[in-house]
Amino acid sequence: MKKFAIIGANSFQNRLILKAKEKGYETHVFAWECGDIGEKTADCFYPISIVEKEQILEKCKEIGIDGIASIASDLAVITVNYVAENLGLTCNSYEDSYICTNKHAMREAFEKAGVPVPKYIKASCVPTENALKDFCYPLIVKPTDRSGSRGITKVEGYGELHEAVERAVAQSFEKCAVIEEFIEGEEYSCECVSYNGKHHFLALTKKYTTGAPNFIETGHRQPSDIPEEYKRGIIEQIFMALTALNIKNGASHSEFRLNSKGEARIIEIGARMGGDCIGSDLVYLSTGVDFVGAVVDIACGNTPDLSPRHEPQNAVIRFIFTEDDIAELEKIKSDKSKIIHYISDMDISNIGKITDSSNRVGYYIYTE
Repeated sequence: MKKFAIIGANSFQNRLILKAKEKGYETHVFAWECGDIGEKTADCFYPISIVEKEQILEKCKEIGIDGIASIASDLAVITVNYVAENLGLTCNSYEDSYICTNKHAMREAFEKAGVPVPKYIKASCVPTENALKDFCYPLIVKPTDRSGSRGITKVEGYGELHEAVERAVAQSFEKCAVIEEFIEGEEYSCECVSYNGKHHFLALTKKYTTGAPNFIETGHRQPSDIPEEYKRGIIEQIFMALTALNIKNGASHSEFRLNSKGEARIIEIGARMGGDCIGSDLVYLSTGVDFVGAVVDIACGNTPDLSPRHEPQNAVIRFIFTEDDIAELEKIKSDKSKIIHYISDMDISNIGKITDSSNRVGYYIYTE
């Protein structure tokens, strides 16, 4: 039997585990042991942290894997490419993994390739007011190497910067922040998959957030509300950015804002599926394309099947923050025009205490 390695064992990775098993692979899952669902659904589970790339490589050599992948984790991307490159498997370059997981390095790569970027600076402590004299407020401050809305703050003036930078640096693995001019416009993402350097567009996603100052995601919808006449230009710019980052194989999740002229301004790109079930659930529900299956195929060096398996439909994920959100879920349950596909376990103790994406109360997915 062919063998497939998965980095991570949480509920997002479980979609990948189950898909690999459905395709006939024996699944070998690596993650810190903490009771996640993937520890039970995997054929073989190894209690090794996802950052221990050398140890995981040695184990994968021993197993004789045919492919390796992960979903929605920037940290896992590094280990996936390190292992795959050393084993001669299909992947993106390990060297380029740093660029794809570091917001400052990404900005530099975009700038070099002619992809529009806001004015930005990297900092490990609060820069002087003079260092920012050419910047226009508001600014956005974020860790260079984290995702999931962790450590993000919008600041309206220099006086707010100290606390924002401290917060971002504390969340950063390398203890650095990116400070950049805030990009105006509605926020969206573009879901793509690439194989042997050719990019394939799958979906545009509308993002809903709590807004300033922390921009925690409250939900996502596919297809988006972007006017048809803007789509071609957006996709062309996303493809240009993917090439700038040397993303040649696998999933990608490109976050951008759309200005009043219909121009996309890229916030950041992950060389992996979007989190929040965007790639693992919404793409299939909204387009019929088996995105997770394509990731497995590509990781194993096979041409992905991107043909739709059902008619397009509206797909939505909503996250629960308050009692009102729970009441809204009850309303949707009774709405005959909506079909609920998934309701996560809910941690009611977190109501009113959400600080980032990791401690939201729960979520549900439905189509209409």
